[in-house]
Amino acid sequence: MIPLLGTLLTVGGLLALGLNLWVLLQHFLTIDVPAAITHPVKFWILSYFFQLSITWGTVLEKLRICSMPGFISFLQSLFKPTKDPKVVVQDLRFGTIPVRLFQPRRACPGLRRGIIFYHGGGAVFGNLDFYHNLCSDLALKTDSVLLLIGYRKLPDHHHPSVSRDCMNASIHFLKALSTYGVDPFRVVACGDSLGGGLAVKITQDLLCMPELPQIRAQVLIYALLQLLNYQLPSHRMNQNVPFLTRNFMMNCLCRYLDIDPSWQDTMLKGGFIAPETWKKYRKWLSSDNIPQKFKNKTQEPEFPSSFNESAHLETICLLDDLVSPLLVDDEVIARLPEAFLVSCENDVLRDDTLLYKKRLEDQGVPVTWYHVEDGFHGCILFCDKKPFSFPCSQTIMDAVVSYIKGI
Repeated sequence: MIPLLGTLLTVGGLLALGLNLWVLLQHFLTIDVPAAITHPVKFWILSYFFQLSITWGTVLEKLRICSMPGFISFLQSLFKPTKDPKVVVQDLRFGTIPVRLFQPRRACPGLRRGIIFYHGGGAVFGNLDFYHNLCSDLALKTDSVLLLIGYRKLPDHHHPSVSRDCMNASIHFLKALSTYGVDPFRVVACGDSLGGGLAVKITQDLLCMPELPQIRAQVLIYALLQLLNYQLPSHRMNQNVPFLTRNFMMNCLCRYLDIDPSWQDTMLKGGFIAPETWKKYRKWLSSDNIPQKFKNKTQEPEFPSSFNESAHLETICLLDDLVSPLLVDDEVIARLPEAFLVSCENDVLRDDTLLYKKRLEDQGVPVTWYHVEDGFHGCILFCDKKPFSFPCSQTIMDAVVSYIKGI
């Protein structure tokens, strides 16, 4: 029995070592580290461990031990947030939705501004603990009451659970602003990545609820705003840049939207978009709207490719403004509040921000745009993790704080 156990442990150890070395080699051969990234070695090492986590989760999923999102959730549960004595933190439930409320401990003579924070993570990463330090710091530095929403995610919950949870929690908070000492005229919708898209969509939907306090400003950090055009310059130029490669993004989208991954190639080429649909949305989503300085000199591929009706029927949810808030009509865009938009040069989603910026400006909505040349997707999450932080992490945090304090 003991020799058998020893053999199994040896084989298991060798397999684990082999997997780690395989990920290391693959990472070395496929990952791009842009020249603008400061601390490129640190960036490469962190991205390797990020990819290693995803790979281990995928292997465990194939072995039917647990799902990849479930494994990521387990890893995140090991993360313990830091308690700041200057911030009062409450864990609450709005119905079945877990939320976390952050309030500066110091007394305030009047009402504070409010921030509703929608976290990113592609419905795979992110939870209340993982975003705790970031939100605590943001609440303290802006002297605001901040609500962080812990919406349901993969593997157990798919579209549209995230949107519904965030909308319901937002309505609950807006109805009770006086309870939390929040000025109803200074509520900010803020989010990163997927959370940025949620902030936009909820701000749009609240326009139809005049009985509720309206959002004063949108603060969007490298937001995911459309799921139609995956051939924008940033999607092609940054497709292998961590921490959001195009392959990983498509993996998360297919999982959350419950789309068979076999359609990914057709999605990337735009084959699911009917000609009449592209005719309607081209004026908003075409790469023609991206300034020339953000394009490389390579020839752009034909987009969309020939129409595939089967793909269209299987991916029809991609045309819903619930997941692509850039698709709403100009009349809605014109009614939106001012926006603070953060984009990162080395981010596959950079051009989503540029497209949204143009749409807002075309409709006369005030826009403050903050572009970070050495920034990358997910970088703001490192601002409170000093050994792993990057200059762009704190730069973005400082810019967001400065803007919100001006409201």
